[in-house]
Amino acid sequence: MTTRVVLHPIRGLPLVRPGDDLAELLAASLAADDLSLADGDVLVVAQKVVSKAEGRLVRLADVTPSAAAVDLAARVGKDPRLVEVILGESRAVLRTVPGVLIVETRLGFICANAGVDHSNVAGDEEWVALLPADPDASAATVRAALRRRSGAEVAVLINDSHGRPWREGAVGVAIGAAGIAAVADLRGRLDLYGRPLRATTVGTIDELAAAASLVMGQADEAVPAVLVRGVAFATDDGGARAVQRAAGRDLFR
Repeated sequence: MTTRVVLHPIRGLPLVRPGDDLAELLAASLAADDLSLADGDVLVVAQKVVSKAEGRLVRLADVTPSAAAVDLAARVGKDPRLVEVILGESRAVLRTVPGVLIVETRLGFICANAGVDHSNVAGDEEWVALLPADPDASAATVRAALRRRSGAEVAVLINDSHGRPWREGAVGVAIGAAGIAAVADLRGRLDLYGRPLRATTVGTIDELAAAASLVMGQADEAVPAVLVRGVAFATDDGGARAVQRAAGRDLFR
């Protein structure tokens, strides 16, 4: 049972560039904050620094939009070059209104603009960052490197900010996970009155991602990672893909 959860902001990480060893940078920042990893810790890392380290950056000046991108850009009021990048990261376009482009990404996420984003990317507005090609693999790589350095059995999450269709405001969600079960199945547990829970499952990694986002912020806070300590969780190698609901079970698509 979780009784006390502590979230430590990890500051001091230098601006990440393509090819940087992200695990090494994170380990150095932890040490600079007098923090050491322990069994059961969860390290939540912002998607943007993972994408930068992996070179998932595109310069719009180098993009030639297709006819489909030009047509869609006119309907949603976006740069055709940006729309071309978004389409390249998407399986399907689900909703379009002026100013809004909702897609299913190649990874299966339903989100705006396929996660392609200008914010906190060095250079001018011509540069955008894409989501990691395989966020679960990215989380597993960081976790393995940190385990080799520290000897601790930790979990690693990669979080991003997603909007929600029926509520205002973006929240942090986990797009990559390693060493932690994505969902806690509480069915069969008893409630306060001894009645068994019949349908309760908890999105553990998304709750942790949202909590970490409060500490990270969304603007110039410069907190690209958060160490979460005190959370009880099951270990699992299924990754964040386990939270994605198959289209056949999606009542709203």
